[in-house]
Amino acid sequence: MDHANANSTGILERLHKASSAEDFFSLLGVAYDSRIVNVARLHILRRMGQYLAAETFDCTAEADIAARCKSVLEQAYADFVVSSPIDQRVFKVLKDAVAQPAKPAPAFVPLSVLK
Repeated sequence: MDHANANSTGILERLHKASSAEDFFSLLGVAYDSRIVNVARLHILRRMGQYLAAETFDCTAEADIAARCKSVLEQAYADFVVSSPIDQRVFKVLKDAVAQPAKPAPAFVPLSVLK
């Protein structure tokens, strides 16, 4: 890493310091509809995090990291443009709310008790 890059703040660090979903969109230059972000902000950011969890940025140029983060945010945002947070279920509480309850085992009645 060259000295100039070591002294500059990288996109991942700036995203880590962001205090709102709108900051993420602004930092990455992603256009958004505030009506969608107002309803699904935490869901969008959580989904972005899920997508980024599979990424490794070791030895990756800063411009490439920024481009990948932008692409992932656009993908996460698009998920919620076409469906709702309830449909996407990125949080455990929403997954659990729609989980099928376990079916009770049928009662066993031995033939010897039937007359």
